[in-house]
Amino acid sequence: MEAEERIFPRAWRGSLDVARPLLGLACLTAQLLSPRPEFAGVTILAILFVAYGAARLFWRRLDQGGAALFSLFFEAIFFLVFATYGADPGLWLSSVFYLYLMLSAVVNHDWSDVFIISGVCIGFFGLLQAPRIEPLRRLVLFSGLLACVLAIQRRKLQDRMADADQKAEQHRAEAEQARTAERQRIAADFHDGPLQSFIGFQVRLDILKRLLERDRAAALEELKQLQELSKQLVAELRSFLRTMLPQEVDGSDLVAYVRRLGEDFQKDTGIPARFVSSEAAITAPPETCQEILQILREALKNVQKHSNAGRVSVSLARAGKVLEIAVDDNGGGFGFSGTFTLDELELLRLGPQSIKRRIRSLGGELVIESRPGQGAGLRIRIPV
Repeated sequence: MEAEERIFPRAWRGSLDVARPLLGLACLTAQLLSPRPEFAGVTILAILFVAYGAARLFWRRLDQGGAALFSLFFEAIFFLVFATYGADPGLWLSSVFYLYLMLSAVVNHDWSDVFIISGVCIGFFGLLQAPRIEPLRRLVLFSGLLACVLAIQRRKLQDRMADADQKAEQHRAEAEQARTAERQRIAADFHDGPLQSFIGFQVRLDILKRLLERDRAAALEELKQLQELSKQLVAELRSFLRTMLPQEVDGSDLVAYVRRLGEDFQKDTGIPARFVSSEAAITAPPETCQEILQILREALKNVQKHSNAGRVSVSLARAGKVLEIAVDDNGGGFGFSGTFTLDELELLRLGPQSIKRRIRSLGGELVIESRPGQGAGLRIRIPV
């Protein structure tokens, strides 16, 4: 129903509901004013049609299911009877009524109902040999065919809109899943990073309080260490905020963005970071560039949090339409040993989930080499 209302506004249906009894009144008036009505039964049928049209205005059940189809056939029968036997010398009322009938069928009914009604009307006027209705034949034929074409187009439009709604709903669900995953990642990063540091800071403040009561010299030394720790906390928060609020990129120079990322990482963590690129500049679509930077941020964040590495290196290279990225460190490695592809990591449920998800969304490839106690390496291939 929502899709139908987007094709034909509710006001259109309301206008047709109002036009129905008005047309019936016009036909009834023509019958009553005619000096010699050819068929008195038309007058009775017109009275019934006016009553029916008024009921449609207030009784919405006549617009639903089988009642709506019955109503359409009743309108078609009234049109055929009035056009054949009614008091309409110039056939103006019959012509207007037929146009209303076809418009009502297209707006309120399925294409099959439109085909049946227009086919019945065309067949009736094609078989009926009466000079009186001759001017109406062409109108019935061309308007009926036009109504059929419009009904088919309406059906196609409804199908496309339904498909678009389904895809939109799917995209909304995917976006919600992505937001949920991102919130979970942020919560996990905050819990494992800044929150743990602040908990440690709070514990040491409690220790400082006890030391002030017993040994002021030791307390002073502890206070100096806490000052250094607070500087580290500030640096860690800055790094965390950079991860949460990635800068907008236009994809014009991925090399410059990655180089700046490595410099910020080294400044915030104190871990030496080396960057190597085989190209002076590498371009990529902005969305791809943004995702690549986020992958590298998360990889470097993992190095900082979990590896205890003394150095890290990042390299970029372009091979045709594929961007090759490598991240290596000399830390403790992952909790597993060996070399695994993205499919193997997914099957074994190993490796950083967020990085795997982002690489999968880009249609890329991932290989992780873990050497416990010696370091780890990420090899990423992304089509650009």
